[in-house]
Amino acid sequence: MSHVAQHTIDPGRYAKCVEVSKRIRWDIDRDVIRGRQFDFSKKFLPDGLSKVEQLPFLTAEQKRLFSQVQGRTYANMFALVERFIGAKVLEISRGHWLGDQVALEALVRLTDEELKHQEMFRRLETMMAPGMPSGYRFLPQSNDVAQAVLAASTWAVLALTLDIELFSQAHYRSSIDPDTQLDPLWKDVFLFHWKEESQHAILDEMEWMREDQQLDAAQRDKAVGELIGLVGAVDGIAQMQAKCDADYFVQVAGQRFDDTQAQAIHAAMLGAYRWQYIVSGVQDPRFLEVLGSMINAEHGARINAALAPIVGAVH
Repeated sequence: MSHVAQHTIDPGRYAKCVEVSKRIRWDIDRDVIRGRQFDFSKKFLPDGLSKVEQLPFLTAEQKRLFSQVQGRTYANMFALVERFIGAKVLEISRGHWLGDQVALEALVRLTDEELKHQEMFRRLETMMAPGMPSGYRFLPQSNDVAQAVLAASTWAVLALTLDIELFSQAHYRSSIDPDTQLDPLWKDVFLFHWKEESQHAILDEMEWMREDQQLDAAQRDKAVGELIGLVGAVDGIAQMQAKCDADYFVQVAGQRFDDTQAQAIHAAMLGAYRWQYIVSGVQDPRFLEVLGSMINAEHGARINAALAPIVGAVH
């Protein structure tokens, strides 16, 4: 089944992204941190994302620590992915260098904002570390991951990028914003992050469509395979960090868990990370709509078959 995608890209959307970027621009110290420290008597990641409700044997204090361990990794994971997102957007901006200067400005602003987000998340790690038990490790290396991701086609990288931008917004709107029990500073970090990511998702979508128009059927077929490979790589990272974080939690939670409880902690951590970093994105209606406009039924079947074991493992 051949497929030639026809996308209408409205150049006015680039101008709108520039206008919003200027209007909502924020500063890490002046607007977000504001001289505050984290309050470790509060949760970081909300229950809807952490899946802590699957562990009824934890005390209230342990549930809070579980959310803080995941919240720390959540911030580190965004610092990780924004390394390759910024690099890719800087690269594709070349397509606008001698063309639409408003589009170029929109992408340069996006890159600048992603660099700022990376700096913010690095700062958060140094702020969280003293308030939590020693022994936490974030295993994936940003540059190694970025090099591996950027080896894939631009189509596949932009697909993964849009997926990430959309799930970051969905998490904020559905889980982080409504939860009144979260640490105010941690919550503000993701409020301000969400404000800029909203524009990034629009730009990613337009650039992905622009890239899709340049592919022939064989290139698109190969790119779908690369996207599946990238999702598998993300799952590998999720599995690795979930095991590391579960081991850390069991070690520092202040009680000896039996084997059944320890297994439940590991399973909940992995399920939470697969939900956060893969399933919530690939099930996002906007992502499915854009992807569906580019691929044929055979591509869709391949993607679904690859995702089935991951989606099926998330409760």
